[in-house]
Amino acid sequence: MNPVRRTLLKSIVTVGMLASAISVSLVKPAAALVASWNKNAFSAKTIADAMKEAGYSGAAESGDILLKVPDIAEDGAIVPLEVTSNIPGTTSIAIFAEKNPNPLVADIQFSNGALPYISMHIKMAETSFVRVAVKAGDKIYAQSKEVKVTLGGCGG
Repeated sequence: MNPVRRTLLKSIVTVGMLASAISVSLVKPAAALVASWNKNAFSAKTIADAMKEAGYSGAAESGDILLKVPDIAEDGAIVPLEVTSNIPGTTSIAIFAEKNPNPLVADIQFSNGALPYISMHIKMAETSFVRVAVKAGDKIYAQSKEVKVTLGGCGG
């Protein structure tokens, strides 16, 4: 057998086995993530219901949450957002878009020692308030800002 052909066949078999091993190992973590998904919170139709279902109701306004979103978003489909929590012991940050069909945009958990910072793009249906809620210990804090949307995002 040709040595080049033999090397090529070994490489193909190795890559195939490696791909199989990776795909099998990814199934369990994905299942664990789906199992912890809060369907009621993400399906809620009002911001009050979404905050309640996600465990963020009764939040106190805090200046220790830095919310960076544009005053005017030219396209509601891609609204840049950055959140930093300077509240010690932050364990999670949730993002809500008040007038979206489903207001809860994201609920992100942080492990011990992780920097409570988020940078992402969100989709907004229309001009409304973006509200960020932070859990730290047994307390909940919030910050919000109105974003004017000039082009539709969630519905047009």
